[in-house]
Amino acid sequence: MITVVRGNPSAEELAAALAVVQARLAAGAAAGDTPSVRPLRAWADPARALTRGLPAPGPHAWRTSLWPA
Repeated sequence: MITVVRGNPSAEELAAALAVVQARLAAGAAAGDTPSVRPLRAWADPARALTRGLPAPGPHAWRTSLWPA
């Protein structure tokens, strides 16, 4: 998916940008390359936050609520 983040491109500008992207993908497919997807680093993986449990209840539990696992 391509999203315009800034500016207001004309229809011709968008068509030119998409043509370049399609040509690049077609050239890669002809060469046998597949688009590479970089794996998430461990520190950036959102699932990492789900692996640790909640702090033990108690008067100071708020202090340990953001400690790394």
